[in-house]
Amino acid sequence: QVQLVESGGGSVQAGGSQRLSCVASGYSVSRACMGGFRQAPGKEREGVALINGHSITTYGDSVKGRFTITRDNAKSTLYLQLNSLKPEDTATYYCAARSVGGGGVCIGLNFDNTYYNYWGQGTQVTVSS
Repeated sequence: QVQLVESGGGSVQAGGSQRLSCVASGYSVSRACMGGFRQAPGKEREGVALINGHSITTYGDSVKGRFTITRDNAKSTLYLQLNSLKPEDTATYYCAARSVGGGGVCIGLNFDNTYYNYWGQGTQVTVSS
């Protein structure tokens, strides 16, 4: 059974940093497509950062240059480093993963929510001005 468990959220002042972690169990992250998404109250869920099975990354325009997505295959953990935080970054942050069949490598970089099979429970990040 696949589980994604996020941690690391909390409250921070504008300009500060947070590191979010997403630990995967029952799932190998090394060849997977994974992403960090967020949803603010009253808004749709948006993708902020993606990493594919070749560790190629891409970022949403609103976070480019401030957020970094990385993966530690040995720890089955995805990290999302949030720097230079702004009040508009306040949201619940989710990690997501797409399953890979057989010995394949997932190469997609897709901000579409429906691309991902598995989701974490979310962790709240609140940025105060």
